[in-house]
Amino acid sequence: MQHKQLPFEIIYDPEIATHMAAIERKHYLLIRDTVQQQLHYQPLVETRNRKPLRRPSAFGTAWELCFGPQNRFRVFYRVDVPEHTVHIIAIGVKIGNRLYISGEEFKL
Repeated sequence: MQHKQLPFEIIYDPEIATHMAAIERKHYLLIRDTVQQQLHYQPLVETRNRKPLRRPSAFGTAWELCFGPQNRFRVFYRVDVPEHTVHIIAIGVKIGNRLYISGEEFKL
């Protein structure tokens, strides 16, 4: 008998609306779909584009998801295993070696 895995509930922090406002609307669907595809099941499995942060960030997040054109979008999240939820803490754009969240440069 095959064991069916339950999907994680994805919860967006209220601040995400501000973060998204600084990103072109044409990318919204890509961001939403990628978050669903990548984090709905097995959000704690490390992949080429999904990895735990090596040092704590200002968000206190544990994981980073990278995707999009030139791999420029960054979604920072943490997982509550007992609650079976993924909390999206921040969404930003990486340009070169700089990260922008809500249009402001953010130090990692």
